[in-house]
Amino acid sequence: MELHQVRYFLAVASTLNFTRAAEQCNVTQPALTKGVQKLEQELGGELIHRERQLTQLTDLGKAVLPMLERILISAEEVRRRAEEFQRKEVAPLKIGLAPSISASLVLDPIAEIAKFVPGLQVELREGAAEKLVDLLLEGEINAAMVGDVQDIPARIDNWSLFRERYVAVLAPTHQLANRSSIGIDDLRETVLLERTGCDVAPKIQRLFFPEEAPHLGHCSGQDLHLQHMAAAGFGVILAPEHMPRLPTLKTIPLEGNPVSREVRLLAVQGRRYSPALDAFVKVTRLRDWSFEGADRRVPHASVPEVARAPASHDHDMHVCGQPLPAMIRGLTPYLRDGRSLRVVRSSAPSDDLNHHNARLSTS
Repeated sequence: MELHQVRYFLAVASTLNFTRAAEQCNVTQPALTKGVQKLEQELGGELIHRERQLTQLTDLGKAVLPMLERILISAEEVRRRAEEFQRKEVAPLKIGLAPSISASLVLDPIAEIAKFVPGLQVELREGAAEKLVDLLLEGEINAAMVGDVQDIPARIDNWSLFRERYVAVLAPTHQLANRSSIGIDDLRETVLLERTGCDVAPKIQRLFFPEEAPHLGHCSGQDLHLQHMAAAGFGVILAPEHMPRLPTLKTIPLEGNPVSREVRLLAVQGRRYSPALDAFVKVTRLRDWSFEGADRRVPHASVPEVARAPASHDHDMHVCGQPLPAMIRGLTPYLRDGRSLRVVRSSAPSDDLNHHNARLSTS
């Protein structure tokens, strides 16, 4: 089956006239007829019933028509994307986020590099840290941000970005809401709301509940769902401090800050960086993650010294011809008005605050 044969058949199907279909395809009528006949031979039956004054689709023609239409549309989309890529009009960047990593962490870096990388298109994917490592090695994502992760393969470069504590998130009406801090004994008597796939859950279990399981109430794979349940008084969430939260919730530290985690950036060692990935890695590693914004509270995040990347990735500190220090001086904690971010939902819609499984493109 060849694309021109599909195009000829679709032209006949839309016009029901071989002469007009040939004109539409800018070929002679015999050439169009021959192409349709070859397609019929390959599919094993007539697609078009030909009469002197009337041309109709056969039952087989009607059955395959929508599929052939999709084939032609897909082929044209492939050609268009390839042309855009060759003209550098599209700069794809796929970032994986562990379940406990909020998409709010990457919005400022994305907004910054969008000013230097034309056609930036970002896709965010959520998955367990181990799964994200597999996606990196398979080339399905370009970079990942994870929390605590064990046994990182030697082929994966990883950089520590900051360390942050876990806090209790609860409704102002909760019985623990007036505490200045919450102790371990209090948590053992409290109903906890569980974030499905949380990478820190084993650590919490080890520290707080070594002998008995915690009082788990409801659970969800979406932070926003858990927050609504917490706001309704169903329980307490143990969450990373950077996580955006509903204004109806309170955050209270845990006594002694017993639970913390290190947020790390991962990328595949030795792989050639695209301009978009190169910019993202540099901006993310050099960012001051200790900044406390008006709507993102990270006052207790500690920023380690930026570790020197392995020689294979110790790139010249330029992005798209611009010196990187000049870019970093322009970093701000908010999205810039000069370039907007458009969120296009994927096939798995979610109202999660994290906007995971979403695509962002600049315009």
